[in-house]
Amino acid sequence: MSRKVALIGGGGVRTPLLIHGLAHAQAQLDLEEFALYDCDSARMQVMARIGREIVRRAGAHFRVETYSDLESAARGAEFVFHSIRVGGIEARARDERIAMEHQLAGQETTGAGGVAMALRTVPVVLEQARILEQVAPDAWVISFTNPAGLVAQALASRTKLRAIGICDTPIELFHRIAAALREPYEDLAFDYAGLNHLGWVRSVRLRGTDVTERILDDAAILESLYPARLFDPKLIQTLRLIPSEYLFFYYCQRRAYENQVRNGASRGEELVRLNHELFAELARQSPARAVETYRSYLLRRNASYMKVEAEATSAFQVAEEAYDPFETATGYHRIGVDVIAALLSDDPKDVVVNVLNGGSIADLQADDVVEVACEISRSGVKPRPAGHLPESVRGLVLSVKAYERTAIRAAAERSPALAELAMLEYPIIGQWDLARSLRGAMARSDPGYLGYLE
Repeated sequence: MSRKVALIGGGGVRTPLLIHGLAHAQAQLDLEEFALYDCDSARMQVMARIGREIVRRAGAHFRVETYSDLESAARGAEFVFHSIRVGGIEARARDERIAMEHQLAGQETTGAGGVAMALRTVPVVLEQARILEQVAPDAWVISFTNPAGLVAQALASRTKLRAIGICDTPIELFHRIAAALREPYEDLAFDYAGLNHLGWVRSVRLRGTDVTERILDDAAILESLYPARLFDPKLIQTLRLIPSEYLFFYYCQRRAYENQVRNGASRGEELVRLNHELFAELARQSPARAVETYRSYLLRRNASYMKVEAEATSAFQVAEEAYDPFETATGYHRIGVDVIAALLSDDPKDVVVNVLNGGSIADLQADDVVEVACEISRSGVKPRPAGHLPESVRGLVLSVKAYERTAIRAAAERSPALAELAMLEYPIIGQWDLARSLRGAMARSDPGYLGYLE
């Protein structure tokens, strides 16, 4: 049976990557149409044009169609990817600048920037979810939309959709561990648990043998696990857990902020420039040339990831690395296709995703969304048991989950008071005067989406 897959947010810069992943899995997915919708029609058309060239090069045969309304794009889709950035990259840059003005690190999903993103995004996500409930009630909704765990929590708690939140951070860490050990990825098994951008590898097994202590006791291995110099190996060795990269903004908040100040700009502010340059070039290029320009953009963007925060190194100072960003073993396009393929298969596949906890993490409620390994097949998504979290991280996870729930309420109820409470609960902010000042700054910076905070 030929099927339709839709993408809400088709003008985003990851769209061609996702099309590449689908094109190389067409035989497995039996895809007939990939439907794009975006409120920015011009950007969507640019991404669609590149996507069609990628499909042609791959020898795939599905159509890349664009739609002016969400209803038409999603109607009849068996799977709906959701990847929106409300307010665009400019909103991210403003959020990160506000955080820095309050002497906090500016980051799009974590800290004050993450709060602003959540309060801006959740109302739009829920509005779009109501439409999806009407036109595609049986579809699987696979959400890339950041902050991914919080958005997945909103979808799970306030809609009837079958929704999964995905992020490539855990699998990227797994592959880096495999590379550090110089062992085939397929020979390793990982015990990972937490929330999105707040998770830890608790143990690693190589062909059935536990090698966790070997990893933890080797400082050189630990330093190689991240895209930049994030964590002091002594921190990880003291914790006895391997943190995912975004724990940097909890464990090293001050260093991240000081490096951004030293650089003179946050990553979001640099991406505004990179993205403007990208779309200006793409708009005047042939499809074939546009694919190569897009490839070069990905190389620059990927090479500079976390460099500002960890090393005060600008995206405009790093050298492009020599690899094909379309063919990497990780990335949103990989995990997105893996999830679809698993949901179409009778043979279960283990994938780390964001889903309702059930009883997976014993310290959290059944209706909390968590990031854990799940058994995914045609029968659905079943979180694997993860037991209790270590005491050293349990309190942090519980407080961040409390923040997520309150932030969702604040956004859904358009409540300034709840927004302040969410920031008070959030460990990175955690101060009343700071929360009040941030709320006011957010409202003034974005009256269209955050004016309700006044």
